[in-house]
Amino acid sequence: MSRGDVLLVDDDRDLLKAATDWLEVSGFSVTAFHRPEEAYQQLLRTEPDVVVSDIRMPGIDGMTLLNSVIKVRSDVPVILMTGHGDVTLAVKAMKQGAEDFIEKPYDAEYLLSVLDKAVEKRRMKREIARLQGLVQEESGGPPIVGDSPAMCELRSRVAMLADVDIDVLIIGETGSGKELVAQALHRQGRRRVGPFVAINCAALPESIFESEIFGHAKGAFTGALSEREGKFEHAAGGTVFLDEIESMPLALQAKILRVLQERVIERLGENRLRPVDVRIIAAAKSDLSGEIAAGRFREDLFYRLATVDIRIPPLRLRRDDIGLLFSHFASLAAHRYGRAERTVSADLLASLQQEEWRGNVRELKARAERFALGLDEQGTGTAAQTSLYGELTLPDRLAAYEVQLIRAAIDEHDGNTARAAASLGIPHRTLNEKIARYGLRGSREKSSDL
Repeated sequence: MSRGDVLLVDDDRDLLKAATDWLEVSGFSVTAFHRPEEAYQQLLRTEPDVVVSDIRMPGIDGMTLLNSVIKVRSDVPVILMTGHGDVTLAVKAMKQGAEDFIEKPYDAEYLLSVLDKAVEKRRMKREIARLQGLVQEESGGPPIVGDSPAMCELRSRVAMLADVDIDVLIIGETGSGKELVAQALHRQGRRRVGPFVAINCAALPESIFESEIFGHAKGAFTGALSEREGKFEHAAGGTVFLDEIESMPLALQAKILRVLQERVIERLGENRLRPVDVRIIAAAKSDLSGEIAAGRFREDLFYRLATVDIRIPPLRLRRDDIGLLFSHFASLAAHRYGRAERTVSADLLASLQQEEWRGNVRELKARAERFALGLDEQGTGTAAQTSLYGELTLPDRLAAYEVQLIRAAIDEHDGNTARAAASLGIPHRTLNEKIARYGLRGSREKSSDL
């Protein structure tokens, strides 16, 4: 598989050939042009992963080509190559939508690094869009995101069971997405025209559980001034989702078993049986064998529920999905809060891959939302930041501290990264790599003389 499809544009034929040869040897597929007009025509016919162009060219220059790419291929990242004297122009280009810029003469390995990041970012966005479109077309709701074999199999199982009017038990750890799967089963099935009623069995006090679930007659207890239908009746024609069913009191488990078997309920304070037309989807954190052995869960209810089950793998067993999920949630949060989307660096993805994610997708989503809001970057020490800092892993803390030092050095030297690098005691190229790695585009935008 190609490392990425590159559209390369440079009016210097010797540099163009040298760069093409190097990129192809390194695993990229390259289409090279020394005339921007020809490159633009190629762009209309094909869709590369990234465009790399010199800024200073006769006729159509790199800035004009950038604007043309944005118009016809807005999702294709553009990387501009510039001489030292054109850095200010390159910064202006980034404000207009360029992905990055590279100063000539550039380090060949650094060019590969920048290209890898741009290609990975675009492919991830396309994959997110593909999965969102695939699932939303089928269900009209939030997608079950993930491209690992386990998640592909999960989506297939949901699609297979959605229109089969049978009760289902979903098993998955806390935060793994059990309600999301239950909603997908409801939306993709024939009962989608009816209500989806979610009941958290752990959150309802036992004293009001029966009244909430089955309803009550007028005068059934003190304060029952009128009759009230319960959640099962309210869900007529639709789906009842019993979350954390392992927390349901034993006495109520017997009544739920009766509903499953006979499809009737009896309101509190009544003697009349009322038929209910619902599909029941239950969810548990484990396969319930431990609860059965401890006498806290009825074995007959388990077997009645577990005729068909869906097991959601924990995030630590499908690490290939972590980057995709993180980018998906960060993108959603950026749009929701009106923020510009931030680049997810390769280093950040590598760090995310190493974590345990005991809270599964829910924990990852919270981290992605903090990232989208910029709350993962530690500032000058507000109480909120200090609290958040305590939640970070050691690599995250070190990275956050490094970001602080880099920003302080750049600000101290009025955006001049050469002088900032010298003050930090690192090569200029190393500082540029760190700026790109941490997505510190704002620091570059301050620059007038790098």
